[in-house]
Amino acid sequence: MGLLKKKHWQKQLVFWAYLIFACVIVRAIFFYQHLNTSLQIPDVAESPFLFSVGSGQPFVRLSEQLETAGIIGSSFDFRLFARLSGKAELVQAGEYVLDASMNALDLLENMVNGDIYYQQISIPEGWTLEQALRQLQEHPNIVSTINLQNKEELHSVFATDFYPEGLFFPDTYNFNNGISDRELLERGAALMQSVLEEEWQNRAVGLPFDTVYEALILASIVEKETGRADERSLIAGVFVNRLQNKMRLQTDPTVIYGLSDRYTGDLTRENLQEMTPYNTYRIEGLPPTPIALPGRDAIAAALNPDVTGYLYFVAKGDGSHYFSTTLEEHNAAVARYQLPIGE
Repeated sequence: MGLLKKKHWQKQLVFWAYLIFACVIVRAIFFYQHLNTSLQIPDVAESPFLFSVGSGQPFVRLSEQLETAGIIGSSFDFRLFARLSGKAELVQAGEYVLDASMNALDLLENMVNGDIYYQQISIPEGWTLEQALRQLQEHPNIVSTINLQNKEELHSVFATDFYPEGLFFPDTYNFNNGISDRELLERGAALMQSVLEEEWQNRAVGLPFDTVYEALILASIVEKETGRADERSLIAGVFVNRLQNKMRLQTDPTVIYGLSDRYTGDLTRENLQEMTPYNTYRIEGLPPTPIALPGRDAIAAALNPDVTGYLYFVAKGDGSHYFSTTLEEHNAAVARYQLPIGE
């Protein structure tokens, strides 16, 4: 009798062992499927589809949000794998692009690696600070906090006593949804400072100005005068020659900047005769501030101008300029390239 009971008990153990093993296999299959099945992306108008991970967000809440949205099949399995692999504590905050070619393991790997989706905004060279700030504030995913008319606020953003025109570096900036315009302005200001310091170290000797800020002013004028890379250093050289010869710069972009909203698209004789701090037909030397946001090439040109005898240039109408060493030659070029036929 004892032997029969023992055999019966052994059969029960074998049965339960097989049953448990079968359950483990079935559970493992579901576990594998949940982790390797393609993500189910909700049918929404936005493209790409973004999932946001908050700073300090508990992983359990993150996984539950994914399951509630129908993106993954099991928050438990997702969470279990993340805990066992040690990756749950390594997830980085930010927005992540989700698409149907990914599975839960791909998503977890992206969140651990910090493969965050960055939006972009571009600020062209030659824009004014007002134009740049307007571009930032019109973006739907950038929070507006700055009042351009509040000079004290602008001074605090750019950490300077100078009016901050020209102090924001024109570039393409990556950012996360919800960034403020102030944060982007501060990044642009830091980048401009870095570029100025680098280029200042490589400046030519004998320049007719002593400060980085004066170089920035000249660079902004060069930026507005030409978009041609092969002419920047030539035009910078003309302005340097004129400064060294105590000649007025006589450059239209400064006059236009000084007119601000009063500029209608055409410079008149009255505009050129009006006395403003930016009318370089009337004032000596450089205007008091930059007139635009110069790029690195314009800054480099202002600090390393071509050494020539040119004192004048005139637009030829095709984007290029004619350079002259004498007033007579310049007047002839003006007559040739700018005055109407028969005038």
